[in-house]
Amino acid sequence: MEVTTMKITKMDYAATGAFSQTIADYLAQNEKLKPFYNHFPTIASFEAQLQEKSFSQEQRQVLHKALQEQYSSVSEINPKVQQNMDLLLQPNTFTITTGHQLNIFTGPLYFVYKIVTAINTCKQLQAQYPNYNFVPVYWMATEDHDFAEINHFNLFGKGYRWESEQKGAVGRFTTEGLEQLLDELPEKFPVFEEAYRNSKTLADATRAITHSLFGEYGLVTIDGDHAELKKALTPIVEKELTENLSHKLVTETSAQLEEAGYKPQVYSREINLFYLEDGLRERIVQEGHNYKVLNTNYSFTQQEILQLVKEHPEQFSPNVILRPLYEELILPNLAYIGGGAEVVYWFQLKQVFEHYNVAFPLLMLRNSAMYINRGNASRMHKLGLTVEELFKPYLELKKHLSGQLHDEEITLEAQRQTIVAAFKEVESLAQTIDPTLVKAVAAEEQKAHNALHILEKKLTKARDSKHEQTFKQLENLKEKLFPGGSLQERHDNLLSIQANNPDFIPALVDAFEPLEFKFTILEEE
Repeated sequence: MEVTTMKITKMDYAATGAFSQTIADYLAQNEKLKPFYNHFPTIASFEAQLQEKSFSQEQRQVLHKALQEQYSSVSEINPKVQQNMDLLLQPNTFTITTGHQLNIFTGPLYFVYKIVTAINTCKQLQAQYPNYNFVPVYWMATEDHDFAEINHFNLFGKGYRWESEQKGAVGRFTTEGLEQLLDELPEKFPVFEEAYRNSKTLADATRAITHSLFGEYGLVTIDGDHAELKKALTPIVEKELTENLSHKLVTETSAQLEEAGYKPQVYSREINLFYLEDGLRERIVQEGHNYKVLNTNYSFTQQEILQLVKEHPEQFSPNVILRPLYEELILPNLAYIGGGAEVVYWFQLKQVFEHYNVAFPLLMLRNSAMYINRGNASRMHKLGLTVEELFKPYLELKKHLSGQLHDEEITLEAQRQTIVAAFKEVESLAQTIDPTLVKAVAAEEQKAHNALHILEKKLTKARDSKHEQTFKQLENLKEKLFPGGSLQERHDNLLSIQANNPDFIPALVDAFEPLEFKFTILEEE
């Protein structure tokens, strides 16, 4: 197969018009945001983070053992992944982590972009700090219970949906029903066929997929839904239940963010925990002296629930407020890579980290990208547009093209004058030969004028029709690259690109510069 070459263009995030002012201010290192994070992510600032992050040998052994157990579901572990898992036992090994929901078939493209950002960050750090080891980690959001957010994806312009009546944490779902979805697809995708047909749970299947796609880059996939790992969360859960600690701290920080002119991204509850068991993940609320699990008959006294925390910490699941703290407790992590909304909600958490004396990681905006295949690139060039201009609104681009397409008004006035002069000569000739023919000459002249007028209108209509085709081509191009008016990465799926360009992931690895904080456009040549 022919190797696809790529032209790479970089843009400032602010210039795309697709990112919040909060993110623009963060990337510009606006002073107003500095109280809400630790170090801004530069290659040099990792040195301070390396010194601040403490992670004991005991913690490393617990982590390594848990990963080995979780990877028992993978038939043949890539040596690079095994090497990275073993390196986590070393005191000079640290992680760069990204996290995401268990979207079927990897969901929107930004899932892949997050992971490539983590991989490339580790590569850059390894070159800068050769005395350390850096491992890219994908944190599976297995305890999430919002099935409607992950049960669908778009492929070749068509939507596909997994129907299931299962409840609770999605990572524990069986893969039942996914085989029917595989049969509906227009072609076979071996990585996903293997994962969904041969895995017991969605967590196992997702690990198999990320291992197949990114194993050669040493990506380690972790599932926080693990009894031994959850033990690290026990003291936090106890304080959460007895003091509502994270709620108080996050509420205070959120108020400071608002005072600085920024809108908080997530809502904190008095207890930021769920009760977790097979088929169930429901919020824990306090009612009087008792603790209840919503939508169930479960009720505990304080003594009973604290005893349960000690004996079965795996039955408590952190929500969006406490999940980041849990992640940093069980990983030797230096940086978290997230989308715009994720980075913003981490700003609400700094006081929680400070209270528990856990190093607040560097917050990195994931790489964002747009992929322009050869066909769309050809359409773009025919329209005379640059990749940067594609980000302008359709009406603005249409106006721009109208200016480029502007022609002189179509007129046949010169031809009309020629006809007038010609018929004047004919009229003079008729006057000398037979004056009765003058009227006939005038009638023929009028016919000629009418014919010219009709031709003039036809030529104008043809030109306008040609321009309408151009505008329709522009509209179609915009919809291809910005489906539904949003960024391509929020809608399109990896398979829609990989089907025609199997080297897409290596192309991303070549193109992404994580600490450059630029939007990347990959254009097929």
